[in-house]
Amino acid sequence: MGIYTSKTDEITRQYFDSIMFTPRYLDSDLADTTTELFGRTFDTPITTAALSHLHKICDNALYEFARGAKLAGAVHFYGMSEEDELDTMLSAGAATIKVIKPHLDDEVIFRKIKHAVDGGTFGVGMDIDHAIAWNGGYDNVLGLPMHTKTTAQLASYVKAAGIPFVVKGVLSIADAVKSAEAGAAGIIVSHHHGMMDSMVPPLMMLPEIKKELGDRVKIFVDCGFERGLDVFKALALGADAVCIGRALMDPLKQKGEGVAEKINEMNRELKAAMARTGARTIKEIDPSVLRFRSF
Repeated sequence: MGIYTSKTDEITRQYFDSIMFTPRYLDSDLADTTTELFGRTFDTPITTAALSHLHKICDNALYEFARGAKLAGAVHFYGMSEEDELDTMLSAGAATIKVIKPHLDDEVIFRKIKHAVDGGTFGVGMDIDHAIAWNGGYDNVLGLPMHTKTTAQLASYVKAAGIPFVVKGVLSIADAVKSAEAGAAGIIVSHHHGMMDSMVPPLMMLPEIKKELGDRVKIFVDCGFERGLDVFKALALGADAVCIGRALMDPLKQKGEGVAEKINEMNRELKAAMARTGARTIKEIDPSVLRFRSF
């Protein structure tokens, strides 16, 4: 975050808490959270977030993070990793989507895409918001130079992948539309846990992005999700799935079982919110049950 202390996370939490829901009990029933993503069916719309640098949390942390997603019947996103580390994650058997940094050198990007595809990843992606550093220059991650990307470059990565490609760090209609035009199968609406001060909460942008894109791409969202109720609010506002990151860090100390139990706990609360608002499936979640606090 550089020399500043970002209040973006605080604003995001306030926005979560400003959204309330109205129950609809009559003619309701228990809920089913089965979710379709890129042609496959999962038990929950909750996924792991595309985190990096988890090595010190527990033994074999990268493998256990993936295994936790597998145990929960969830999609597994992961961020920065070496090729052998990705191979270890893939051995857990989860539906893994590998998110690649916006490296300055396109050859690095194409090599990482090929390795991920050849290894059997469910999808690949790029976190486009990691291109600019807090000081206004291009970012540098662990000694690796980053750079902004054009829509044409993004399209070339999508074509090279040949499997679902997800663009992370989308927080505007402009980037959402360009991602779709480049052929992306999905976007992650995200401010990268407050990468810059005063960034708009992802949930605030969701309805506009959903209205613009419709069903052209799958819309994921992350940043600050702590409960199943948070997940419900995102789904009601237009998300297809929700990525959970920091809320899984303490559970990861209990390895894959801890990750799976936290995802399952949040999914149970999501099911309760759905049943209390008359939604028996994810597609039946109705945004009209939401109310925004103005007092």
